[in-house]
Amino acid sequence: MARYTEAVCKLCRREGEKLFLKGSKCLTDKCPVEKRNYPPGEHGDKRSKPSGYSIQLREKQKVRRIYGVLESQFRGYFERAERKKGVTGVVLLQLLESRLDNMVYRLGFASSRSQARQLVLHRHVEVNGRLVTIPSFQVKPGHEISIREKSKKLALIHNSLKRQKDAQQLNWLDVDKAGLKGRFISMPEREQIPLDVKEQLIVELYSK
Repeated sequence: MARYTEAVCKLCRREGEKLFLKGSKCLTDKCPVEKRNYPPGEHGDKRSKPSGYSIQLREKQKVRRIYGVLESQFRGYFERAERKKGVTGVVLLQLLESRLDNMVYRLGFASSRSQARQLVLHRHVEVNGRLVTIPSFQVKPGHEISIREKSKKLALIHNSLKRQKDAQQLNWLDVDKAGLKGRFISMPEREQIPLDVKEQLIVELYSK
């Protein structure tokens, strides 16, 4: 399975903001964005006025990197969003939010989406009582996501829940922290998705 293997902190620096790809490290002063808030590379600190296309591209890259999907996958999500009813940009975010690895992250069982992806791949997550090992598995409203019984003592899961105990509860998810399970109640509206992105720019980019 193809995946990004280089330093993820470079991705945050390239976008000029924290994408929270390293979990708890992003909340400390060790975060590279705090120290070097400019793009990586020899000419990274030389500012230039971005073009309209560049702004659209950067927004697309930011969303793609937040959810940890490759270019071909992201394009596939966009094409699916175009075929569905509703505002294309919002539907795109809904599809990405419905990924199993994102759900595991949103429920608080992992401190980052990459960590959530590992939990899924390493056979620690079930959907409706059945083991699922595909991070991109599309969870549907009504589905229950749970940690496998044999995996409920994993320290990284409990450490993640402790770090996120004061995090805002998403009203489209019902979390049972004691039972290490949660339910996808309904598809979130745009204002319910805690993501500071301009999805319309992505639609404009792909519409050219």
